[in-house]
Amino acid sequence: MTSSQGFLGFWETTGAAKTFTHPLDPELLDAYVPRTARVLDYGCGYGRLTAELAGLGYREVRGVDVSAALISRGRREHPELDLMRWTGIPLPFEEGSFDAALLFAVLTCVPGDEEQSAIVAELGRLVRPGGVLYLSDVPLQGDPLNQERYARFAEWYGTSGVFETPDGGVFRHHPPDRLRGLVRAAGFSVVAERWGSVMTMNGRTAERLQLIARRAAVDGPGAGPA
Repeated sequence: MTSSQGFLGFWETTGAAKTFTHPLDPELLDAYVPRTARVLDYGCGYGRLTAELAGLGYREVRGVDVSAALISRGRREHPELDLMRWTGIPLPFEEGSFDAALLFAVLTCVPGDEEQSAIVAELGRLVRPGGVLYLSDVPLQGDPLNQERYARFAEWYGTSGVFETPDGGVFRHHPPDRLRGLVRAAGFSVVAERWGSVMTMNGRTAERLQLIARRAAVDGPGAGPA
């Protein structure tokens, strides 16, 4: 999990001690990301999902996050993992370096439109033609708590769906079509979509949207498992 630069302080302090809860979907993962894939876990936090991927047999997995505190925690808890702190875009990898990228509960931590677009576009550069982006994030919620805080912070942030938490975090929930549009703009085509419920870091239940999106192959768009 990561944040744009303006809100990085939370992830160097309070956020760095959080237990992240956004889970992988093994069925989707197995269907679209083979064990031989070179995988980038962008916004890896302390390497929770990076470690899970390694445990499932993925041997070429790299985790990247902007937070020094989270990467330090990850190196303590998972010294066997390849975790790297990198604060800007572009990342220090060549175009097409990865077969797949994970973007799990990352955009929810990045309030700004430009920052979100830059992240997804960079993954479009790094995932090879025919490769896969596996995105899971939090759409706009319909419950009274979220509706109230969307309304309360909309004028301050200029975007409905952005809100603050009492412990100092700034988060964003998205119209589903925005998430789909971001991946399309980065050169991916959505080939699978799944809805479900997850537990948030603060112990609440939230609806989530998972997208499997394939980067256009050299000879045209991909469709289906690798």
